[in-house]
Amino acid sequence: MVRGRLFPFVLAALFLGYVKGDEDIYIDSAISSTWQDWSWGSTISYTATDVKDGTSSISVNSGAYSALSLYDTSIFANTFAGLKFDLAGDNPDISIYLTDTATSVNSDFIALSAFGLNTTASALTSFTLDFSNIPPNGASLPTGNWNRITFQSGGNGAVEIVVTPEFLSAEPLGANLVAVTTKGAVDLTSVKFTLNGKALTSSANTTYVPADTPAKTITYFTLSSPFAAGTLAIAAGTATFSYTLTAGLVSSTYRTINPLIYGVNFATDTAYVKDIGVSISRWGGNAVTAYNPFGGFTNAGADWFFENRNIDYGSADDWLGWVKACWCKLAWVAKDATSYSYSAAVYPNQAKYDPLSSRPVSQNVSYVPWSTANVTTWLKGLVNKPAILAIDNEMEIAHSTHQDMHPAPVSYDEELATYDQPFRPAQVAMPSTCAWWFYWTSAVGYTDNTAHNNTDWLPYFLQKMKANDASVGKRTLDYLDIHYYFAPDTSANDDAAKALRMRMTRSLWDTTYVDESWIGTSTPQSHQPNATIVQLIPRMQSLIAANYPWNQALHKRVGIHVDGRRYHWRLRSLQTPWVSSECTDSMALPTGEHRPRTSPVGLAYWLYRGAGNVFGDRSAKFTVTGFNPNVLGVYAGTTSASKPSLVIVNKDLAKPVSLNISGFPTGKYFIRHFGGLAGQAKFQTTQTISSFSYFVVPAGTAVFIKYQG
Repeated sequence: MVRGRLFPFVLAALFLGYVKGDEDIYIDSAISSTWQDWSWGSTISYTATDVKDGTSSISVNSGAYSALSLYDTSIFANTFAGLKFDLAGDNPDISIYLTDTATSVNSDFIALSAFGLNTTASALTSFTLDFSNIPPNGASLPTGNWNRITFQSGGNGAVEIVVTPEFLSAEPLGANLVAVTTKGAVDLTSVKFTLNGKALTSSANTTYVPADTPAKTITYFTLSSPFAAGTLAIAAGTATFSYTLTAGLVSSTYRTINPLIYGVNFATDTAYVKDIGVSISRWGGNAVTAYNPFGGFTNAGADWFFENRNIDYGSADDWLGWVKACWCKLAWVAKDATSYSYSAAVYPNQAKYDPLSSRPVSQNVSYVPWSTANVTTWLKGLVNKPAILAIDNEMEIAHSTHQDMHPAPVSYDEELATYDQPFRPAQVAMPSTCAWWFYWTSAVGYTDNTAHNNTDWLPYFLQKMKANDASVGKRTLDYLDIHYYFAPDTSANDDAAKALRMRMTRSLWDTTYVDESWIGTSTPQSHQPNATIVQLIPRMQSLIAANYPWNQALHKRVGIHVDGRRYHWRLRSLQTPWVSSECTDSMALPTGEHRPRTSPVGLAYWLYRGAGNVFGDRSAKFTVTGFNPNVLGVYAGTTSASKPSLVIVNKDLAKPVSLNISGFPTGKYFIRHFGGLAGQAKFQTTQTISSFSYFVVPAGTAVFIKYQG
């Protein structure tokens, strides 16, 4: 019987081959800056030297069905002709596949054996995966927004290789728990604890194996004494772990949380919604701006050569059947699934062409008009009505994203003219404005501000909505809809960039945080007060109160689409949950870009909402003595059944944090957490917490606890 397997192999010189050039993924000690390691169940070294090409190689030891998986922050496939890599290993049982993470679609699995090459562990063998001639049958890679490459081990039981037992981490957690993460059959009786020189006895509690990383196991030990300030030492087999524990003080007061803050864009299926706790999902963006519901066609715009295609996400009606969501509307839609706007015959001097297109060179007209009558017909015919209607997507940049449809920059007046509502089956979110710059200035430029009494765009928009409402005698705006992209440059992916990712979410709520980007350093382009401090939620609330005071309820309705791509993590650089006590009751519709369950966004949502264990419907504002928001996040809530919950994010990657927490009852708590020394694995348990006077969170870890009684 196979108890566990390791499938070792070495990769070197991994790169994508392009029609006009190559893109390196890995060469000498590191993956390229635009790529991220999304592997699971694997021990990986990027600096292996036993077998190498150049100065180093990637050493991979994957448990059964685990993988080396690399994610590109930009879409690579269909832009490149193939994938080249050098591999050493004793003909390892692995398969290669590509993933479109936006839709969670995988390509066919390609077994390494299908290449017909023999490999050895002592030397590198070169492989070329031709996207137009994929082994074993010579098929072409289907068109898709491929942006992830996975080398996954199989489950072949012909050879038994026992996993080497190892203690990966042992970290203090809560009042008196130690979370010990392991792989293989370790001897748990060897785990010993010492606090301030005094040996402590313990009992082993629940052992948990996360579904996403089955190669890792965690066991929770309950110590005989609670934690206290000082030194905690843990011996586990031949490994030792030592921590210096310090303390802080926490107090709290409660307020309401809007249930719609847990939103994503293009949620993939009901299982995804349930697993990470999505409360609302948006169906919209560049990919569906030209969506024609009467044929199921759309146009990719600048995202992919301005080509028409069948919609990737299924019909809006089908999709709305399981997620009540937003929809986008505009004045032109794709006429079919095959037309395109820029042919080589008519536009021969283009910088790039679709390398996979086999379409004729004659030009076609891609669009047909889309009128308000069409809108009414479609909406009335929907079986599943949307809960919220978003009027188009980022019209400010249509001259770029959809330049074939609308080459001229969109002005204030033109954008306002599109917001007609002949039929209103749902609440309305407008204007879906793109990014900080366009909150204040149109693509026309400053002359547009000048022509409108030197008024910035969003205040002007709200003022015009107020005037329109007075004219028609009813409110026509339910949500101020804006899109937010973090502006700081973190592309270097060094320690400074990782620390910046920790800080920059403060721009969502902190009224003192000067943005660490051009926003904070350039001469402000707007007429807004404190323009170098984004303070997005408070600022938008103030704009609504000053310019669209229909009633108090709207003051708390700010729909924000946050782009998670600008806030990814690498290694143990935690995403800070931006659903914080400072902004929860202000954000009604944050719909960040869809990401896989194990991505930073997926992990953050799972922490708060996963599998039905929710954070709560009221928030608590915390005050922490010596609080530094760059290294600590503390968020509390409670349910209508008076069950308190708490999330603590320790952004310090080097040392644990200890808190003295008031206002929480002792008793049984559901606990879930991710991060820490063992990596991104998702763990959970139910334990009794007998005291909150000294509560510890490991380094680089996010912890959720909820009172059970």
